[in-house]
Amino acid sequence: MKAKDTRSRRRSNGEDGRLESQETAPKIFSVTELTSALQQLIETRFAFVWLEGEISNFSSPSSGHFYMVIKDGKAQIRAVMFRPQIRSIRFVPENGMKVLARGRITVYAPRGEYQLVIDYIEPIGAGALALAFEQLKKKLAAQGIFDQALKRTLPFLPKRVAVITSPTGAAIKDFLKIIHRRFANLEITILPVRVQGEGAACEIAHALDLANKALDADVIVLTRGGGSLEDLWAFNEEEVALAIRRSRIPVVSAVGHEIDLTISDMAADVRAPTPSAAAEMLVREKEGLEEKLFLITARIRRGITGRLSSSRERLESLSKAVKQPERAIEDMWIRLDELHARLTVQIRRSMSEVQRELKNAARALSLRSPLGLISFSREKIDGLSRGLTRACFGFLSGRKTDLSAASRQIENLNPFAILKRGYSITTALPEKKIVRAGSQVKEGQLLEVILGSGSLVCVTKEVKQ
Repeated sequence: MKAKDTRSRRRSNGEDGRLESQETAPKIFSVTELTSALQQLIETRFAFVWLEGEISNFSSPSSGHFYMVIKDGKAQIRAVMFRPQIRSIRFVPENGMKVLARGRITVYAPRGEYQLVIDYIEPIGAGALALAFEQLKKKLAAQGIFDQALKRTLPFLPKRVAVITSPTGAAIKDFLKIIHRRFANLEITILPVRVQGEGAACEIAHALDLANKALDADVIVLTRGGGSLEDLWAFNEEEVALAIRRSRIPVVSAVGHEIDLTISDMAADVRAPTPSAAAEMLVREKEGLEEKLFLITARIRRGITGRLSSSRERLESLSKAVKQPERAIEDMWIRLDELHARLTVQIRRSMSEVQRELKNAARALSLRSPLGLISFSREKIDGLSRGLTRACFGFLSGRKTDLSAASRQIENLNPFAILKRGYSITTALPEKKIVRAGSQVKEGQLLEVILGSGSLVCVTKEVKQ
């Protein structure tokens, strides 16, 4: 009934339109109000989303968080992954990588922007573990962890072996079975660790360091049975690879089956395809060693017997010589005479050769004697000096003749010398232009006549052509 009265009042006052405009006016939001409303709407509606796209503008500052943009062909959205969530992933995102991300949409009111806060991310295509494996392998290779030059050889027959593995796994049973069958006297120390799951990599790295500090082992064996990539992941951690590389004791990695390749296999000094193969690699079979020892002993015995027989024959020969000393001395005198004769001939030949070489050297020295060279040089200098003197006199005489001729020529060409022979030079005054023809002079014009000695100033009375 009240609402009806209100409508009646609106109609009765419709002539000025004021009440009607107040009822239909739109709601006006402040920026904060609108942003808050959108924030509540978006964060409630998109509290949990899966997003597929390509990473760009990826960065990882010192804070340890990941910042990126996830985009497709038509749109993009900012995204962030905070450090606590990063610990749960095993790969590092890269620009251009296609990913599937899970998270929630939040609105950052101060800039009026929305972003995806990621709590889980995985690559599309290659699995996360496979990608993490390749990334770590590339990183460690760049650091030289896998360099062949760092690999050490195993001792021929180790006495003490430290085995890092699970004490209840099949790997240690297979390993010990082979060891006891082939060489039961080998001293084995087992360092028990978890070989998969959270914290396993840390335990393995610690056991490697402990074996180096506390045990006097000849070899360390790092082993476990087969499994999936995730099961073997503890042996693909960076801390395990670094612990292997800093070990002063050679390390054998025998993880999984032959088809399984781990980071620890690449970092170790030797890789064994299986735990059993590692045991066979470390110790030779006792029977084989005993057989080899028997053969070596027999060879030594034969060598000693032969040497004794040879020595006995030599001794008998010497005994015969001792029984007939006069004969031995006569043979030695004959031999000595032969050697003396040969030596005399050789000395004479050598002396002749030396004398010939001395004569040749004396002849060469006489030609190269300093006094001879000085005398020859002095004669050559005297000859050159005389020739130079003659050449200088000849040159100066020729230049003197040329100078006299040039002087005479210059004298003949001197205008004053010509004037002294009776000639004169006439110039028109006041310009002092040389007069070469009568047509250049007018009656009454002043002329200067330059003579061989002195000059005349004349007045022209008549011009004759």
